[in-house]
Amino acid sequence: MSKEPQNRLEHLAALKSKYQATQYEDSLPASLLYLILRKLDLGIKLLDLESNWLGESQLEETLEAIKQEQKHKVQEFRNLEFEFSKLKSKYKATNYNVSWQSTHLYFILLKLESGNLLTDLEVQWLRKTGLYETNKIAQEVKRFTQLKSQYKASQYQDSYPDSFLYQILKKLEVTERLSDSEYNWLLNNQLFETAEIFKQQESVKETHFAQLREKYQANLHSDLSLSSPLYPILQNIDAKDNLSESEISWLEQQGLNETIIIAQELEQTREFAALRYKYKVTRYEDSSPKSHLYKILKRLEFSNQLGEQDINFLKKRKLTEIIEITNEKYASTLKSKIDLGELLKESEIDWLQNNRREDIIILAQQKHFAILKRKYRLIYLSLALEPFYAIMVKLEKKERLDPKLVLQLMEEELLSPDGKIALAYYRLEAEFYEQEFHRTGNKWDIPTASSYWRKADEPEQALKLTNLDLSQIKESKLKSAISVTRGAAFRDMDNLADAEICAKKAMEYQPESYQPCTLMAAIAHDRGDYAKRDYWYEQAIKRGAKPEDIDDERKRLFRSTKDENKRHEAAEYLLKKDSQRYTWAKSYLKKIVRQW
Repeated sequence: MSKEPQNRLEHLAALKSKYQATQYEDSLPASLLYLILRKLDLGIKLLDLESNWLGESQLEETLEAIKQEQKHKVQEFRNLEFEFSKLKSKYKATNYNVSWQSTHLYFILLKLESGNLLTDLEVQWLRKTGLYETNKIAQEVKRFTQLKSQYKASQYQDSYPDSFLYQILKKLEVTERLSDSEYNWLLNNQLFETAEIFKQQESVKETHFAQLREKYQANLHSDLSLSSPLYPILQNIDAKDNLSESEISWLEQQGLNETIIIAQELEQTREFAALRYKYKVTRYEDSSPKSHLYKILKRLEFSNQLGEQDINFLKKRKLTEIIEITNEKYASTLKSKIDLGELLKESEIDWLQNNRREDIIILAQQKHFAILKRKYRLIYLSLALEPFYAIMVKLEKKERLDPKLVLQLMEEELLSPDGKIALAYYRLEAEFYEQEFHRTGNKWDIPTASSYWRKADEPEQALKLTNLDLSQIKESKLKSAISVTRGAAFRDMDNLADAEICAKKAMEYQPESYQPCTLMAAIAHDRGDYAKRDYWYEQAIKRGAKPEDIDDERKRLFRSTKDENKRHEAAEYLLKKDSQRYTWAKSYLKKIVRQW
């Protein structure tokens, strides 16, 4: 008999035994039973004819065996599905909804569960599929497995990252001290080699602790255990880390002052080295923090200026780089100050001049000039820096201006008589003459100050100053001058009745003076009585006023009259009276808009 038929006969016999059909006598490989049993063994569902044939052939036990196997397969399928679901939940893959039968995920998760490492292709598949959390756990499993191998704990089966062992091994990796409960856990789980590694680490640390105590003069401390706060403090010192306030406080409480001194000297030495590098003086041989150079550099961290003594020290040792760096830092600080709109002090400007930094001085002046132009409402005017900058700086310092310069600028129409610069100038002059009056008692300063208060558009101050008992003044000319300026202040405030009273008193005190007459003319103008105004102007000329000055006074009245209708009315009056003499009045005629 050939080998192939013999194998087929053996296969048929095995299948008959498996499916409880040994009582069936037909043992030929070409039989119907062999076909049916082979289909069952391959997991192929029987047809109705085949199932009926088994019943007709009285193979009920075979049919029962088939049912039991099918039932087992269904249960096993469900078991596999349930196990896959549990693994997906454990390894954060619940959002992956592909059937377990058609995905690599089941195999990968079982691989992780068994503590096996994933291949690069498997890791790439997880990333490509978007299972980042699963991949993260896989990396933790990999690290856990490596740590188990490194610290002799591979016999421990659990490889999931939430394992208590994983936390212990991570501590061992950074030589962190284990608690008593963690150490006992290793012993209880028969991880004796792992526990021994921990003991070796502790021994090394104890030796190291002893060396540090010796090195940093802390042997007098009684607590020699590794749990002592002293150990991490000494480690920080040795690692060149600066001590915190709490660490210094603890050392002081333990009486370890020598340790503090050593730590602080090391800290200062490191700081000195860093400062020497920063200020390009690494060639300087003395690296001790006791060096005067250290004190200089440390001060420079908080101040950008050097004292004369420090400059001499640096020059003597040819450390001019520090001076140059410091000067540049200070110049940058002043420049930043200017950019922020802050004003430089006199000492700062002196420093810039001494160090030939005219560029920054010019920048400061330009920025300050722009600020002052805004303050004095000259922002829209194209003004030269000089003399206006010097004028405004003086005004800011409350310093008096040169009256000739102010008058010249007004005549050249570079300054407006009622502009903010002129008003500030008038105010300063008023304050000056008022102070002079209080200082010297010279009453002639009263009308002068009052006049400036009026020009400064502060007639209230003029009235306050001239509110005097004139009977105490003997000089008629002075009493007349005070009365005139007081009357003019009343007029500024539209109190024409009191203004007239003052003007008439002034005439009584000094009948030959023309100034009360010009005041009376101005009052008449304000009242619209132009004939009486002209009468008083004629009286002023009779008393010595120059006609050209009276014409200038007329023009000032027109300029100060705000009511356009009044100006028009007054201009018409003058032009009717003498159109050639008062031709300038035409500019005050109101423009008539024709309506068609």
